[in-house]
Amino acid sequence: MGAAAVGVLVVVSSLAKDVTVVVDGRPMAVRSFAGSVREVLGDAGVSLSSGDVVRPAAQATVSDGSRIEVRRARLIRLTVDGRTTTHMVTSTRVGDALAELDIAPAAGKISAPRDGAVPLSGMELTVYTRRSVYVVAGSTRLTSRTTARTVREVLRQKDIAVRPGYQVNPPLDSFPEDGTVITVRPPHTTPIQPDVAGLDWPALAECETDGNPEAYDPDGPYYGMYAFSLRMWQTAGGAGLPSDWPEEEQTYRAQLLYQQLGGRWQSQWPACGAHLYN
Repeated sequence: MGAAAVGVLVVVSSLAKDVTVVVDGRPMAVRSFAGSVREVLGDAGVSLSSGDVVRPAAQATVSDGSRIEVRRARLIRLTVDGRTTTHMVTSTRVGDALAELDIAPAAGKISAPRDGAVPLSGMELTVYTRRSVYVVAGSTRLTSRTTARTVREVLRQKDIAVRPGYQVNPPLDSFPEDGTVITVRPPHTTPIQPDVAGLDWPALAECETDGNPEAYDPDGPYYGMYAFSLRMWQTAGGAGLPSDWPEEEQTYRAQLLYQQLGGRWQSQWPACGAHLYN
């Protein structure tokens, strides 16, 4: 009777399998009589959730010495350059999770360390990629490679002062996408009268300089698309050189000058002023 019991124990023991179960990189030794991966995991107290990755597959047959790897899914709420999406990843480190999502912000800014852990409960992660942004402020022309979150931050990084009343486009709190051109202009505190704005300013500029905002005539000297002298430009509240500013700024200053002259355009544009009335 004793010999028979020992024989049974020997047979049963021979049916047991020694399996290594690795969960998120942490191995554990499991001795099990189970025939499939799913059953072995059950014996090991490892439950599976949607999105988890199991190798070999859960229905695969297990033999002695088998190795089972389980990578648990984690939810990441990812915001890249202001755009938010949600993803399931199985990586346990932030850098690996970004690689899994095919995001490589090597030169950017990440809200968590690349070697930081991605908890099983999930996490929020913010990434700002490095972008090329251009700044135009009077004679200042800058290219910035930046991870800034706002236009305001770009200007602060470049020591561009924005004084009260100055116009900034895009707005200071907007997100500077790759290729954004940021313009900073002096304040437009004086409104342009509708009848002045309605004059043919393109025709005047075409006559004066072929409409070239960077025009320069050393005889005056005269600058910009409306052939401003520096004295008249400053009279109209302009800063720096007229030719340093975009067309919209030059047009505003020309219209403002016309108003200040009471419509007497002959003193500023004697050869071309009549084109305003085409």
